[in-house]
Amino acid sequence: MSLGWRAGPRNLLTDVAGLRVGNAQDDRLKSGATAVLFDQPCTAAVEILGGAPGTRETDLLAPDKLVPGIDALVLSGGSAFGLDAASGVQAFLRSVGRGFEVAGHRVPLVPAAILFDLANGGNKDWGLHSPYRDLGLRAAEAAGLEFALGSVGAGTGATTAGAKGGLGSASTVLSSGATVAALVAVNAVGSALIGSTRHFHAAAFEIDAEFGGLGLPAPHPTMAAPPTTKIAPHPGTATTIAVIATDAVLDKGAARRLAVAAHDGFARALWPAHTDFDGDLVFAAATGAGGWRPEGAERIELASAAAATMARAIARGVHAAVPAPGDLRPAWRQLG
Repeated sequence: MSLGWRAGPRNLLTDVAGLRVGNAQDDRLKSGATAVLFDQPCTAAVEILGGAPGTRETDLLAPDKLVPGIDALVLSGGSAFGLDAASGVQAFLRSVGRGFEVAGHRVPLVPAAILFDLANGGNKDWGLHSPYRDLGLRAAEAAGLEFALGSVGAGTGATTAGAKGGLGSASTVLSSGATVAALVAVNAVGSALIGSTRHFHAAAFEIDAEFGGLGLPAPHPTMAAPPTTKIAPHPGTATTIAVIATDAVLDKGAARRLAVAAHDGFARALWPAHTDFDGDLVFAAATGAGGWRPEGAERIELASAAAATMARAIARGVHAAVPAPGDLRPAWRQLG
């Protein structure tokens, strides 16, 4: 890559100092949740460009809202039922004394987003109460610096048009020494693959063969045709949800601009993206741990790295998915 960029030591979201990630899933359910915990209240924002989002507590992330920082973020399967996962993360944080102090009480602030994986072949007959609160609690309890990718957490039951989706992550160390990293659950209406090939749309951004090293196909198939999508998509039946994080110092407005830039990574890695049937969303988080305050052209580099890193994370999520009984789509590794 240009500008002296390289992947961080883990090539994970946790290369940004000050945060941890945990996954929990139920393989029979074919669904799960992923928790991102911040060591300290963190500046955050959100940008939603899909037509069918499902969210919790995103309004408080607006620049004009009172709360300066949040305690955690949650990505979950389960459609609207999956919003319960944030309650499990909130319960964990309350148990360790975290939260925004109000009138002598601490209220953990945990914005969340969900994807639709109800019709993926898993058993969703859970009875009266969904399992997502418990999955969120387990994900928070498991949070650490190392975590798995692919068919885990919020990516457990994810699918794309051509193959299984999954949980992906990647990081980039900028020329300034600052870090930007992405975490994404890929459940898109569109495809991460070029035409009928095993080649990723994100190939131009790949570092060290991190998702197979196949590069771009030659000859490159024409894209001037109707795109490959999931069969007969319906509103709310897909979504790519993500977190872009940095150790730079940003206010809420600048964090939102980072989320906007990260959506460019969706467009570079998925075709099509941001459809009426996707709930495409990016949370942005700035821990400030690196002390770097980007200005001028530095903001352009940060935004460009956010897009490239997100594209890589999407490809890594699909690349890391593994086959499981009852799957409705093949994993990337099963494609001919």
